[in-house]
Amino acid sequence: MTEAKLQPRDFKMPAIVLSGTVDQAMYGTFREQLNRCPEQGVCVVELSTLGGDPEVARVMGEDVRFHSDVYPARRIVFLGKAAIYSAGTTFMSFFARQNRYLTRGTRLMIHERQMSCAVQLNGPLTTCIASVQAKLNELQTSIAIQNEGFAELVRGSNLSLDEVVKRATSNWYIDAEEAVKLGLVERVI
Repeated sequence: MTEAKLQPRDFKMPAIVLSGTVDQAMYGTFREQLNRCPEQGVCVVELSTLGGDPEVARVMGEDVRFHSDVYPARRIVFLGKAAIYSAGTTFMSFFARQNRYLTRGTRLMIHERQMSCAVQLNGPLTTCIASVQAKLNELQTSIAIQNEGFAELVRGSNLSLDEVVKRATSNWYIDAEEAVKLGLVERVI
């Protein structure tokens, strides 16, 4: 189904307004506002964030996906303002490309998930191998989850998954106009 391009007036009164770190507090605010949204019509989710917890972003995104299925007469639309970094871009990836909009001057930032840890090996060798294998499993699963998100982000765009994976290693910043040209968002308003 092809959705009509929205106009600036459609974003005048966002149903959900979020700003700050993507964390459990933002999730609580998001759910409160989502639960008050009408069951039909355009429902704008406005976000500005420098990032945060990617798992919280995924939970919020799954809520968007679920509510879109439960209320098919409701069109949930993303509006990114100023900065959509890291976890914010993860959240945006849950919206269909035709439901992604940015304001002028907004920047997206895409990067790989981060990890900081020390692996200390102490004890019988088989236990040490199990500890190393557990950390390797965590890394491999995190990479798979990251790449699933990247694949959703580029669906319907002019980018390949390989290009995003390659550029994400060095914090890839994309301005709003470039995001439109790359097909990551529908338009700039």
